[in-house]
Amino acid sequence: MKLLLAEDDAILADALSANLALAGFEVDVAPNGAVAEYLLLRQQFDLGVLDLGLPLVDGLTVLKRVRAARPTLPMLVLTALDGLDHRVAGLNAGADDYLTKPFDFPELEARIRALLRRTRSAATASAQEMGRLSFDRDTRRAAIGNEAMELSPREWMLMDLLLTQRDKVVTKEQIAEAWAVERGDANAGSIEVYIHRLRRKLDGSGLAIRTVRGLGYLLEAEAPS
Repeated sequence: MKLLLAEDDAILADALSANLALAGFEVDVAPNGAVAEYLLLRQQFDLGVLDLGLPLVDGLTVLKRVRAARPTLPMLVLTALDGLDHRVAGLNAGADDYLTKPFDFPELEARIRALLRRTRSAATASAQEMGRLSFDRDTRRAAIGNEAMELSPREWMLMDLLLTQRDKVVTKEQIAEAWAVERGDANAGSIEVYIHRLRRKLDGSGLAIRTVRGLGYLLEAEAPS
């Protein structure tokens, strides 16, 4: 299991990464928020451990951006701030768990393993089937029946968002935010273009992308003809 540890205290980061390595994890360390965001969005990790008090880009901002682009990546937040408002802010930004400093390493390890167990138990979220569509995030493969789908990076992210939020409306703001985090730009007009392309590629899948006027888009099974 590969972890990203974002911690600006070099002594603490060294101690935690050493203990995590002894516990069997592969650990990359980010000393600030800018590096943490870059690594989490461009490399594959099984879990992120994120201190909120990071320099350059604060941990809460990193958490929001990573959650928008990587909705299924488990994130454990570390903080020296124990107030209720801070805990609520971290959880609302997308944290899966919250650990207040100081803490004992066995508790950190136990929380990491618990998050990973929950992730594994939800393995169907990694390899999903809906209608005739199969979608595997780990291998980045999608197919309709036995025919592979060729998806551009933006189409892939859009499909991922629609599947992750199945039975829920995905707003244009969510799509634009995810694209902006990943590519550094987004505009509402281009969303319509990519929705149109993805609709064409889903032909024969038994699925349809419905426009919910004024809200966004919903992936659903096509009504029987």
